[in-house]
Amino acid sequence: MAKQIAILGSTGSIGRNALRVIDALGSGYAIIALSAHSNVELLAEQVRRYKPKFVAVTNPDYVAQLGELVGELDVEILAGPDGLTEIAKLEEVDIVLAAVVGAAGLPAVLAAAKCGKQLAVANKEPLVVAGELLVSEAKKNGGTILPVDSEHSAIFQAMQSGTREEVNKIILTASGGPFRGATVEDIRGVTLEQALAHPVWNMGPKITVDSATMMNKAFEIIEARWLFDMPVDKIEVLIHPESIIHSLVEFVDGSVIAQLGEPDMCLPIQYALTYPQRVAGISKRLRLGQIGTLTFEKPDFETFRALPLAYEVARTGGTAAAVFNAANEMAVEEFLAGGIKFVTILELIEHCLNKHDVKASASLEELLEADAWAREEVRIKSHKGISA
Repeated sequence: MAKQIAILGSTGSIGRNALRVIDALGSGYAIIALSAHSNVELLAEQVRRYKPKFVAVTNPDYVAQLGELVGELDVEILAGPDGLTEIAKLEEVDIVLAAVVGAAGLPAVLAAAKCGKQLAVANKEPLVVAGELLVSEAKKNGGTILPVDSEHSAIFQAMQSGTREEVNKIILTASGGPFRGATVEDIRGVTLEQALAHPVWNMGPKITVDSATMMNKAFEIIEARWLFDMPVDKIEVLIHPESIIHSLVEFVDGSVIAQLGEPDMCLPIQYALTYPQRVAGISKRLRLGQIGTLTFEKPDFETFRALPLAYEVARTGGTAAAVFNAANEMAVEEFLAGGIKFVTILELIEHCLNKHDVKASASLEELLEADAWAREEVRIKSHKGISA
């Protein structure tokens, strides 16, 4: 029997690469459901090629257009964010690949965990916002959470060399983004064009800005805390601009196990789909002799304040991470629209964290309430001014 796969966010970078990987893997894998927010033209192309039984459009305004594009095909179209949850709960789905940007896919990811699915998490928000709740539900219902982002996939692979109790620390590597080596003064006048000029990875605008602020790495600290059940004082960040070593695990005997590869998302996507097996695939092959030198440096916590904030948020737990994520998401949206300066992103996030009354061991409803509160707070402050 082929593994039945649902891809939430199939028109994004991760979704498109996942379909490439599945094409290469062959007959052992079948697409049963796809989703997109508004890119229905590409979604329609995917539906024609892969012939899923279900397709979801989270923006209801585009449902009719998709219906016109695929009307003659035998596919059930689901509308709105609830469509993602319906897909995640389908009995015939074996693997849910979650690649929806932002917190919109959180209810669907939790639904998959409650149904005991194999859950391949590509976006950071589920484990950042609801890591404690998500991991608990997966364990309770026999589900498996497999990381798709390159850093946590690397850690997951390296940890096969020992037990969790034998881990001394986790080392997350970071490219450093476009402002590696910059000072606090250097980043005050950063433009949108500069923030979007990532030196290594080709990503969407929101994730690229997160890399520029190092918020992406801040989120990964919180993710690692829950995904690997690791205290935050055993999680470190190391700048590695070549992005060849995707992360490392140091064991108690002093051994350091690293996972290396070209900056290519196909490998972590494939490993999450084929785990625990490894098979030949389409990932680029690493040629260390051609690369020559790998370099490392410590991150600058003063310039990139997202990092120390992440440790604080991870220690606090509860609704703090939901506020951290939502405030960032809204602030980046404001920056991309030209409404605020680059440095104001972190100022707004810190404002929200300082003002928020954290609730411990939060339910999904409380996490979503904290998310909504932070978004509104950023919206008000970004228009009134941070000092208002």
